[in-house]
Amino acid sequence: MPELPEVETVRRGLQPVMEGFLIAKAEARRKDLRFPFQKDFVARLDGQTVTGLGRRAKYLMADLGSGDVLLMHLGMSGSFRVVANEATHSPGQFHHPRGDDRAHDHVVFHMSSGVSVVFNDPRRFGYMKIIARDALEAEPLLRGLGPEPLGNEFDATMLARACADKKTSLKAALLDQRVVAGLGNIYVCEALYRSQLSPRRSAATLATRKNEPADHAKRLVTAIHGVLNQAIKAGGSSLRDHRQTSGELGYFQHSFQVYDREGEKCQTAKCSGIVKRFTQNGRSTFWCPKCQK
Repeated sequence: MPELPEVETVRRGLQPVMEGFLIAKAEARRKDLRFPFQKDFVARLDGQTVTGLGRRAKYLMADLGSGDVLLMHLGMSGSFRVVANEATHSPGQFHHPRGDDRAHDHVVFHMSSGVSVVFNDPRRFGYMKIIARDALEAEPLLRGLGPEPLGNEFDATMLARACADKKTSLKAALLDQRVVAGLGNIYVCEALYRSQLSPRRSAATLATRKNEPADHAKRLVTAIHGVLNQAIKAGGSSLRDHRQTSGELGYFQHSFQVYDREGEKCQTAKCSGIVKRFTQNGRSTFWCPKCQK
């Protein structure tokens, strides 16, 4: 499933052709994706200007002139492409041709910018929902989400306090969207490796007895910032279904230091460890047992 860098990459790809432009016509080519579309889904989109295109955790959020917000989730295999004059614009050296099967083009936004924004989702685990702006705080899909890991609220003090009383592993705590929003398995593995912290370590150890952030909490936050910013710059990681809106591949997977590197030598200087994999909370965890403590 796409994580924060992939969703942010999609947002940046859609922003120039959606933000400030009118949805001249919306199409929902089926009645549902993961969830049924609202009965007035198309009617609430037609003729509306997209006044802003943002992101919250792994959600895309399009602010509409009506005061509504279009919430969009990519799910497991969802992707957007931007089509102009019936041709997909795919610049850049990392171009990867998309499949020709358009049977999975489920939602289309015909924009006044002159392009069509097409949502394709073979597995249909993605979803879209229109929510009144003043009802967002009460929306079940968003309620309880923690701070953004690249936002001003997220620092070592906040993370240590959020984890102080937890009895889970550090990795499980970081994947908890109530602790920090948008992190997923790939970037948690990478951040823990960069901060040399074991995924099995107790989350509560991020705080001292005085409930202050331990030094390794500061290292971890720095690592999270670093890996997310690097991944966004690289266009995300192209594993399985992720592509940028242009059709280009993200290429951060070439910068993985531990994820999906089972059996390879640890890349930490002067460490002779071998990357191991084990199942943790139903997901594959990659780590170096020798240098991650």
